[in-house]
Amino acid sequence: MIQRIQTLYLLIVTALMAVTLFVPLAWFAGDAGEFGLYAFALKTAEGEAVQPAVYMGVVLALACALPLVTIFLFRRRLLQIRLCVVEIVLLLGGVVMEGVYYFLSWRVFSDLAFHTQGFRPAIALPLVCLLFAYLAARAIFRDELLVRAADRIR
Repeated sequence: MIQRIQTLYLLIVTALMAVTLFVPLAWFAGDAGEFGLYAFALKTAEGEAVQPAVYMGVVLALACALPLVTIFLFRRRLLQIRLCVVEIVLLLGGVVMEGVYYFLSWRVFSDLAFHTQGFRPAIALPLVCLLFAYLAARAIFRDELLVRAADRIR
């Protein structure tokens, strides 16, 4: 059983970021066919990579792995707080990278006579994860304050 709420928050961040790694973030359609923007590439409907997005994929993969590592450092709360801050920075970087690669992918199709594009719900998951990473950092900080108060009483 999970005894600390921050563990649940960090598990939610890990799960949502894992979803972000494997589902399409945006779609583009035009004369050339339908394409999907994934974490590591812009792919055709058949799954063939058209334009790499490796940097975005690496940032999102790191943002997926870091909360899982943070969970197992439960004895080192100050390090956990720092890693939560790093996670927040990675998530913000992931959001920026999603915007950059969406714009770059849009530019590929903008010169076609007919094109349309849109977002998939998964593109907003790093923003949701920002909230949970903040809540986890706050809960870890509260635990640290409780431990310090208990040490002071003895």
